[in-house]
Amino acid sequence: MSNEGSFESEAGSFAEALSAWLGKRLAAAFPDCPDAAAAGRTVASARRGFGDYQCSGAMQLSRPLHLPPRKVAEAALAGAELPPFVEKAEIAGAGFINFTIRDAALAERAAAAAANGALAGLPRPGAGKTVIVDYSSPNVAKSMHIGHIRSTVIGGSLVEIFRALGYHVVGDNHIGDWGTQFGIIIKGWREFVDRDAIARDPVPELERIYKESYARAKADPAWMEACRLETVKLQQGDPENRALWQDFIRMSRHTFDEIYERLGISFETTRGESWYQPQLAAMVERLEKAGLAHESRGAVVVDLRDFDPAAAEQSRKAVESALAKGDAESAAREDGKWICIVRKEDGGFNYNTTDLATMETRAKEYDPAKIVIVTDDRQIPHFQQLFAISAKLGLAPASTELVHVAFGTITDENGHPFSTRKGGMPKLKELLDEAASRALAVVREKNPDLPEAEAAALAEKIGIGAVKYSDLAMDPITTIKFSWDAVLSLQGNSGPYLQYAHARIRSLLARYAEAFPGEDWRAALPSVADPLERSLARRILAFGDTVAAAGAKCRPNLLADFLFALAQDYSAFYQALPVLKAEDPAVRAGRARLCDAVSQVLRRGLALLGIQAPDRM
Repeated sequence: MSNEGSFESEAGSFAEALSAWLGKRLAAAFPDCPDAAAAGRTVASARRGFGDYQCSGAMQLSRPLHLPPRKVAEAALAGAELPPFVEKAEIAGAGFINFTIRDAALAERAAAAAANGALAGLPRPGAGKTVIVDYSSPNVAKSMHIGHIRSTVIGGSLVEIFRALGYHVVGDNHIGDWGTQFGIIIKGWREFVDRDAIARDPVPELERIYKESYARAKADPAWMEACRLETVKLQQGDPENRALWQDFIRMSRHTFDEIYERLGISFETTRGESWYQPQLAAMVERLEKAGLAHESRGAVVVDLRDFDPAAAEQSRKAVESALAKGDAESAAREDGKWICIVRKEDGGFNYNTTDLATMETRAKEYDPAKIVIVTDDRQIPHFQQLFAISAKLGLAPASTELVHVAFGTITDENGHPFSTRKGGMPKLKELLDEAASRALAVVREKNPDLPEAEAAALAEKIGIGAVKYSDLAMDPITTIKFSWDAVLSLQGNSGPYLQYAHARIRSLLARYAEAFPGEDWRAALPSVADPLERSLARRILAFGDTVAAAGAKCRPNLLADFLFALAQDYSAFYQALPVLKAEDPAVRAGRARLCDAVSQVLRRGLALLGIQAPDRM
């Protein structure tokens, strides 16, 4: 087996190139086996000593071919001219095919992957496509609380990831600015608003008004009726109620924007539910004309069992079984999960109707390849219904991928749900303030001579990074038990740990420049001669595939896992191999270039998580 030619022109990752090459070899060796080409899939080796990349496809083909795996592997490699970037291919164990990459190829590719701030190594599957990310979505007249952090930071990271993958991204903040709660607030405003409190900090005062007015409405039917009339007046366009409502929105959005600025979050569009109200009556009429909606007990509903006869029969049996056992609650729950109300008995509309109109508007305005909606997992049934109705009515093209990124809720330390009405949900501003305060204490301890303004700015980056990473490092669907210490951890697998790894490398390179002013490590290729160096270089090369996977699966935690593993690989390398103390100038420069590549990938990866990477900590 021989290999000739240049590896500089090889496109894609080594894993992709090897998978394609080996797939062709297997297909040629076993032309009658339809699965032969797919069995060429090659991945990075999990352990040292087994090459850089490995394929286990021979084991997959052994049974259908009635051949020992080693015979399959031997047939694939027999007389093969290896790709020019491959040093050698070996068969190991039962029939694994292990590939070792040429040092120069590995070094060149690692340098290229980290070039241009690690943007050069990223795939661009979204080129020419639009993705809409619907996230954060706070409610007007309510403070953003700890429950909003998940949607905000998960959605914000997905925006950055999709943008890096070449998509035109539209971040959409679908705020809650409509509904019966505004009649409750307007009634309370007229009766007991504290003007001084509104001037100082409006949203907490609006919250207080809502809670007090809501409590009265629960206890006093006359108050409840007065609140209902205020809602009707608002919805009918009463000038005074409209002006109050618009003031509530203005005050709330100003407060939201202060939080978003600290989190580094911005949106291409912010539209409330009210924006879609003029479209709702026509949406219900369209559903009725299409035969998808009908009247039931005064309301207009869509019964999703009508879409699927098999599901309808299964549901009918489940309801009958529950009723036979005297379990009316289970029967109602089973029946309810198939029923989507689009107009209530009183003629009003709800989230279902608004979200259907939102879906149609987005499809018409942006023609998106993908619509991603980030909400908690309690809304899974709602979006299952929404996507099914949307497909049936043709609100979005069949080519548009609809994705609900469901995340687990945040509970207290005992696993109990927080209650916003009882005031038990920690405010998001309080969380960010506490994060910055704790980080500042650490910064002052480690850097007592740092100027106060610089220390405060650094603490803000570290504290916000800790909050974001504590969430993004988790699989979104995971339920999180809230703990101040856990959320604000500055050690272990945390945002500050990764920030520090980056800062430590930048400090190392600054000291290199001081110690060796005549040497230019930027002209060197990353050093990959030692197994620890190779592991680090291979890890760098996995960055692009990791970002692509995080985008495809809408899971920023895959990127967080990668960055933590990269930082650990770097720590093992740094502890074992000297950089500044390396005697050979070529080795010293090559290791410095490798360190720089690691820092570039750490910086870019953290940016995709919405976390800043200071050069000094």
